[in-house]
Amino acid sequence: MKNVVILGSTGSIGVNAVKALRKLGKGWRALGLAANSNLAALRAQAREVKPAYVAVFDYKAWQELKADPPKGAKVLAPGVEGLVELASLAQADVVLSAVTGAVGFAPLLAAIRASKHIALANKEPMVMAGALLMKEAERWQARIVPVDSEPSAIFQCLAGLKPGQYDAALSRVFLTASGGPFYARKGSLAGVTPAQALKHPRWSMGPKITVDSSTLMNKGLEAIEIQNLFSLPISKVQVLVHPQSVVHSGVEFRDGSVLAQLSWPDMRLPIQYALTWPDRAPSLAEPLDFFRLARLDFFKPDFRRFPCLELAFEAARRGGICPAALNAANEVAVERFIAGRLKFTGIPAVVEKVLAACRGGKAGLTLAAAVETDAWARQKAADAAQRMR
Repeated sequence: MKNVVILGSTGSIGVNAVKALRKLGKGWRALGLAANSNLAALRAQAREVKPAYVAVFDYKAWQELKADPPKGAKVLAPGVEGLVELASLAQADVVLSAVTGAVGFAPLLAAIRASKHIALANKEPMVMAGALLMKEAERWQARIVPVDSEPSAIFQCLAGLKPGQYDAALSRVFLTASGGPFYARKGSLAGVTPAQALKHPRWSMGPKITVDSSTLMNKGLEAIEIQNLFSLPISKVQVLVHPQSVVHSGVEFRDGSVLAQLSWPDMRLPIQYALTWPDRAPSLAEPLDFFRLARLDFFKPDFRRFPCLELAFEAARRGGICPAALNAANEVAVERFIAGRLKFTGIPAVVEKVLAACRGGKAGLTLAAAVETDAWARQKAADAAQRMR
């Protein structure tokens, strides 16, 4: 029996993970579920999969859940404490981290130190201190398998190589991007509304990730994640805008050979693969039909029109605590934009101001420093956003 914990079970990744467990059938069990505040969805999932443990992040929602818990389930503590406890349960074999943002840092570290198989959809901790987290994973013999379609594609292309061989074997990594809703849009982006930014042309995702896709910050964060997951210099990561979202990313080996992973844009495939790795189960997704592919287009990203992408690469080149500062500033700016308190073009402006104030070389990065930087950058970003209103 494989016992699976799903952190962020009511989001798009978590919902598909529950479906994947149901399809995998006997031998797979949802041991624990955690949500932010969507009690109705969490209760429905609990009735279906009957977890032994549940948790909610929001305190008010936790009070309601505690007063009326799902049958047979223990309600864990609210906030990060409950996520950490779930991530380190002795009975858990697989931990799927599908929460959004830096809140996933402590649960990921807990899962690593509990030597879990980790299916990781929460890229922000890997941006904050990914190289150190990978060292912790090696120390504790934990395995991190990426869930996001692009890092998953690269992970699949590198099958057969050991982690220490990646840099020497590769000349380039191709990180594809759909381009989001505004890549082909003409004119200024200053008037973009939250409703417009939240309409992604290809993927169904949570609000924060959808806005990140519209600014291309999501590709910048993924570039840093890939740099850390595979111990590569950021100079080897090349972003390609690929509107069809069929080529999910690829690698070029030093001999010029290129491998890529292709499928229709369907997150069920990488989710299931991350759960079952190193095995593959029958697909939940529609098979790729090459005769329906009229064309596959690739374009260079426009760094000037989408400055968040350039800011992310700058943070990666500077290293140290700068990626943690970048991530925190972006989270604050996106939250303000979604709430209607910051212009779309204010998102990169806030991030740029925080990154300009960031100090500290690569030698100064520790797990504690990453967390401290996150708090510092959030305050800086909040101050900058307030002045831009």
